[in-house]
Amino acid sequence: MLLKRMIPWLAAGLLTVGCAVSQAQSGKAPDALIKEVSTDVLDSVRADKSIKQGDVTKVIALVDSKVMPHVDFQRMTASAVGRYWRQATPDQQKRLQDEFKILLVRTYSGALAQVQDQTVELKPMRSTPTDTEVVVKTEIKGRGDPVQLDYRLEQTPGGWKIYDVNVLGVWLVENYRNSFSQEISSGGIDGLIGKLAARNKSAGAAKS
Repeated sequence: MLLKRMIPWLAAGLLTVGCAVSQAQSGKAPDALIKEVSTDVLDSVRADKSIKQGDVTKVIALVDSKVMPHVDFQRMTASAVGRYWRQATPDQQKRLQDEFKILLVRTYSGALAQVQDQTVELKPMRSTPTDTEVVVKTEIKGRGDPVQLDYRLEQTPGGWKIYDVNVLGVWLVENYRNSFSQEISSGGIDGLIGKLAARNKSAGAAKS
C-alpha cells in the first residue's frame, strides 16, 4: 500500500518542518528555515532512543509541542473529509480532528524508529515575497533512492502553517480523502469516526 511506504518520510518530514515553521517570524524564507532546522531535529530524533523505540507518549509530546502549533490541522482534516465536512456538526468535526490526529501520531511512533542517516536537500523554490501560499520541495537522502518530500504552506496571522504534504508524488490529504470518502459513503460521518477510533484503539492496544 502506497501510504505505508510514505509514512516513514511523513514522520521525519512533518516533524522537521513543524519546527522550522515556528521560526517564520525571523524573516527567513520558508525553504531556508526548513533546511536549517530540519537537520537539527533529525539529529535530535536519532539521539532519543525512546522515540526510536516507538514510545508513543514521547511522540505525542513531540508532535504536540513541535508540529501541531504550526499545522493548520482543521484545514488538513476538512480537506481530507472533503465535501462531507460541511455536513458534519461541530462535535463531529472536533471528533474527526481528534481521531485523525491520533491516527497520524500513532503512525509516526513506528516510523520514527526508521530514521537513520537521512539528510534533507532543498530544491529551488518558485515564489515571490508577496506570496501567501508556497510549495517547498525537498529530497530526503539516505540509504536507497532519494525520496521526494514537498510541503504546502500558507501564511497566516500566526505565521507559516503546513496544510498538506507530498510524499513519493502523492499528496497526503488527497490520499486520505479517497479512503475517507468510501467510509462516509458506506457508514456516514459517524461511521468514519467509528472506524478511526477503532483503528486507534487497536493500535494503542498493540503498543501496550
